[in-house]
Amino acid sequence: MFNKILIANRGEIALRVINTCKEMNIKTVAVYSTADADSLHVKFADEAVCIGPPQSSESYLSIPKIISAAEITNADAIHPGYGFLAENAQFSQICSEHNIKFIGASSQMINKMGDKAVAKATMKKAGVPVIPGSDGIVKTLDEATNLAKNMGYPVMLKASAGGGGKGMRAVWNSNDLTKFWNEAKKEALAGFGNDDMYIEKLIEEPRHIEIQVVGDQFGNACHLSERDCSIQRRHQKLVEESPSPFMTDKLRKKMGQAAIKAVKSINYEGVGTVEFLVDKNRNFYFMEMNTRIQVEHPVTEEVINYDLICEQIKVAAGIKISGNNYEPILHAIECRINAEDSENNFMPCPGLITNIYKPGGHGVRVDTHVYTGYSIPPFYDSMIAKLITVAQTRDEAISKMKRALSEFVLEGVKTTIPFHRKLMENDKFRSGDYTTKFMEEHKL
Repeated sequence: MFNKILIANRGEIALRVINTCKEMNIKTVAVYSTADADSLHVKFADEAVCIGPPQSSESYLSIPKIISAAEITNADAIHPGYGFLAENAQFSQICSEHNIKFIGASSQMINKMGDKAVAKATMKKAGVPVIPGSDGIVKTLDEATNLAKNMGYPVMLKASAGGGGKGMRAVWNSNDLTKFWNEAKKEALAGFGNDDMYIEKLIEEPRHIEIQVVGDQFGNACHLSERDCSIQRRHQKLVEESPSPFMTDKLRKKMGQAAIKAVKSINYEGVGTVEFLVDKNRNFYFMEMNTRIQVEHPVTEEVINYDLICEQIKVAAGIKISGNNYEPILHAIECRINAEDSENNFMPCPGLITNIYKPGGHGVRVDTHVYTGYSIPPFYDSMIAKLITVAQTRDEAISKMKRALSEFVLEGVKTTIPFHRKLMENDKFRSGDYTTKFMEEHKL
C-alpha cells in the first residue's frame, strides 16, 4: 500500500480523497494555489505545498510544479481527482517516468478513450453499440455535408478532444451546417487547442445513463450499476440519481455487459465510467468513457455501500478485485450546489460565505469544502457542494432531498439551492419521465 499520496486537485474532491486516505492510514499532501490558501483541503492534509498563482495554467495544470511537489514531499502516488489533469495522458506518463504511481488510467488507456473518435472506433471493434456517424475525424466541410446528407438530419457535430459541452452543435437542417461547423471548430480550438471534429446522428430525446466500472491489473472487470444524469444544462449535469427510473433489469444487464466489454477492450485499470445515450425504445449507444472518478460518484457509493475512492487506491496499489457486479439496493439522488444565480441564467457568483448551515439526519450526506468565512474564488468551477440523499425508494429519496434543501443555509452568495427545490416539486421530474431535453422544455 502507498505511504503518501499527493492530491493534485482542490475543493471538495481533494477533501474527499483526504478523508479516505486517513481511514486507510495513508499520509496526504495537498497542493494549492494562492487563491486556495484558506481552503479546507490545505488545512486537513498532513502536508501542503503552494504551487503557484490562482490561474489554473500556472498551478493545478502545471505538471512540473506538481511533480516537484510530489518529489520534495516523497509522495509515492498522485491522485488527480476529476477535472484538471485527471485525464491527461502526458501527466500519467510523466508520473510513471518519475516512479510515482498515477491513481488512474495509464497514458495508453487515456489516449484510447480521451480522443472521442478513437474511442468510438475502439468500442465498435469491441462490439459495444455506437451512435451511427463518421469513422474518425471529418476533415472538411464538404465531407461533413455528404455524411450528414447520407445519415439524415438531425446530426451532432462534436469536437474530438472535447468535454463539458464545448465544441458541440446540434444541426437540424443543411442550411445551418456551415455556420455551426465553423462555430464548433472555433470553440474547440479555443478550448482544447484542437479543432478536429467528428459527426454523429443526433439521438432525439435521449436519456444520459452511465455505468460505473472498475478494472484491475489482472484483467478483471466489473460494473457497479448505473446513474441517470439526464437533468443537464448545456451538457453540464445538474442532478444525478441511481437507480435510473427508466431502467429495467434486462436493460441494466445489457448495459452492464457492454460497459465491461469496453473496459476489457483496453485492459482498463482503475475506476471509470462508461457513458451511454439511451433512446425512448431503450436502445443504447456508447457516448464516451471517463477514465477517472466522477463528480457524481457518491450516488453509486450510497446505493451499493462502497467507498469508490478506497477502491481506486486499492486497485492502483495492485490489489485484485472480486469481479462481482453490484446492483442498487437503495435509491440515491445528488444535487450539485453551485455558486450561481439560477434566476439569472446561472451566472457564477463568487464571493464571501457569511453563514452556512448544512443539513443532516439519516440518509443525508453533504460533500463540501466551504465554511462560514470562506471566500469562493472566481478562478475555478462554481460547484461548492454536493447534497446526496439516500432512502429505500425514489419517492422517499425525493422527500428527503426536499427536506434537506429547505434546511441548507448558504448566505453571502447566490446558489442553485432554489432551483433544486423547484425541481424536487416538478411533476415531470417526480414521475421519473424526463430526458436530456428537460431543462429546455421546463421553466423552473
